Amino acid sequence: MTSLSAPSSLSRPAWLIAGILLIASNLRAPVTGVAPVLDMIRTSLDLTAAQAGLLTTLPLLAFAAGSPIAALAARRHGLERTLMAALLTLVAGLCLRSSGAVWALFAGTVLIGGAIAFGNVLLPSLLKRDFPGRIASLTSAYALTMGVASGLASMIAVPLALWSAGPGWPLALFAPIVIAIASVLVWLPQLRAPAPAATPAGAVHARARPVWKSALAWQITLFLGLNSLVYYIVSSWLPSMLHDAGYPPGSTGSVHGMLQIASAVVGLPLLALVRRVRDQRWLAVGCSGLSIVALLGLLVAPSWAAAWAILYGCGGGASIILGLAFVSLRVGNAQQAAALSGMAQAVGYLLAAGGPTAIGAVHDMTGGWTAALLICLVFACAQAVFGLYAGRHRQLA
Repeated sequence: MTSLSAPSSLSRPAWLIAGILLIASNLRAPVTGVAPVLDMIRTSLDLTAAQAGLLTTLPLLAFAAGSPIAALAARRHGLERTLMAALLTLVAGLCLRSSGAVWALFAGTVLIGGAIAFGNVLLPSLLKRDFPGRIASLTSAYALTMGVASGLASMIAVPLALWSAGPGWPLALFAPIVIAIASVLVWLPQLRAPAPAATPAGAVHARARPVWKSALAWQITLFLGLNSLVYYIVSSWLPSMLHDAGYPPGSTGSVHGMLQIASAVVGLPLLALVRRVRDQRWLAVGCSGLSIVALLGLLVAPSWAAAWAILYGCGGGASIILGLAFVSLRVGNAQQAAALSGMAQAVGYLLAAGGPTAIGAVHDMTGGWTAALLICLVFACAQAVFGLYAGRHRQLA
């Protein structure tokens, strides 16, 4: 029996939950903390706009590439060991990225993206395996820690960069190492779990293949994927939108951080609703609606961009939490959860990878944000439609 199907009994639930929350706190902060200091990096290393844009795109491509591999690795080596390997890779990537060399900046970014991809895929599977009766509450809890850590990373990036002597951006990019090392230390006791028997690669593919043929799996995937697409577009270009709306440079990082925190805090009221209803269709539409209103606000009243950013954080964050809950609630076992999570993450981040670059090109062609925001509105409306299907009370066959 593999560790994907057998609950871990080696440590108290409180210690395991602490490890889950610490791992979750690493799943966004190392990436979102880049945007506030991107101009500093570009100036310091004399990067072109295209090269600087890769710092946003590379993590998403790594997310997409790493996601299908994560479930296979967990089957062969166990959830606990695979997550530890991801944490150690994250630590190595953070050290490499902040060393100051151009090649190390990009290589470290790829390592960080791959490590985060494994965490994104495997945490829902871990919840399904070890806490099947607490999926909604723990999904909200780890989304909350993920968002708060991400918001703090965005808020402190510029002050850290300005405080440091010389080029300050390496310190800003290195800061998440504190949480990453703490996660490694707290996760160490989980390695006492027995290693699973190796599973033939063919058998893994045979079990995972039906997920890709399921209409419900595609509905969940596109709900999460379209939300990720718009989220990373807004997250990447929000500082520029704020600048064009007249915000001073020092405020852009703070507002960017507020968006991240808002995306997490919304999970608290959402948790109570998910617990009470078995059919979450209108919750999915409502969460998408918040994003639609926020995007409309950025379009027609950009001077209120801070308020719209917070509202978008609520809508986008609620959709992420709900989509992650769907991954666990719509499956019957941990194997399906890992397969569906890998599918949703791979497709979603592949969609998101080209979004910031394409929207940047639209902005350059039009000289403003109107066309770009209209495109985002179309995607957000499509997300609401898929939410109507993904939110139905049913499970994968």
